[in-house]
Amino acid sequence: MKASTLILLVSILFFSCDSSGREGVDEEQFSKYWYQGKAEINVFELVQSRYGEDRQGKAVMIFVTEDFSKKKQVKLDNPEEAGADARKVLKLNMTREFVTGVYPYHTMLSVFSPVYEELSAPKITSSVTEWCGQSFSQLNWKNNSYKATLFSYFEQEGDQELSITAMAEDELFNLIRLNPDLVPLGDIKLIPGLVFHRFAHIPLKAEEATISRRETGSNQSEIEVEYAEIGRKLIIRFNQFFPYEILAWQEIQTKSDGKQEITSATRTQMQLLDYWNKNEKVFEPLRKDLGL
Repeated sequence: MKASTLILLVSILFFSCDSSGREGVDEEQFSKYWYQGKAEINVFELVQSRYGEDRQGKAVMIFVTEDFSKKKQVKLDNPEEAGADARKVLKLNMTREFVTGVYPYHTMLSVFSPVYEELSAPKITSSVTEWCGQSFSQLNWKNNSYKATLFSYFEQEGDQELSITAMAEDELFNLIRLNPDLVPLGDIKLIPGLVFHRFAHIPLKAEEATISRRETGSNQSEIEVEYAEIGRKLIIRFNQFFPYEILAWQEIQTKSDGKQEITSATRTQMQLLDYWNKNEKVFEPLRKDLGL
């Protein structure tokens, strides 16, 4: 028996016997897909609204499981030695790349969600870099609230430390991947997406939001998040069946004058790939296969 096959079988057995699983997550099904030693790489055609114009670009969503330290809230180097400090998480790394005139924008969002525990994402980070400067945001879940640390080259958005008691919008992507039924519906307090927050230049705080879900046909559904006060709407389209792949998303921002700015992303490619083992030049053609 190959070592990789043995590891997979042991993982399935271990997690199937774990009685503390998150409700709604089929642990055997989850293990077979997510513990193959590969990441799921999704490439999207991006139309990013910025400065009143539509910008063509690329977005990439990388989903992968990893072992996470409960205490330090970082990826564990040696999970087999961590004991009770180890926590299995589903990680999303999401990037956007587009150009505004002569200069480029690069954003990255990281969300870590527990697979087997009914807990909020312990850590969420985001960064925005462009020729004018950079900003970085980090949320750490501690004592039933998020401790937010914000850094920015803008004077009014400079170094800040905040405490926010609310769920984070950015975690919705991971909850959909675990099981869309985990997404709370109805009226809820939410922290708007961290990348949106930096683009909108508004205070970071819990906002009143309404979450709804609807079927769209072809075994697909949409989650819609609407914030009446800040004029924001997020729509995420996904497959209804495991592994609940995300197919598209859209952000709609309604300005005070009634005009709308719409950002959209539509998936064009998906591959399961152990990309961390493919960092030599010989593997560069794989980017073309992904449409990058």
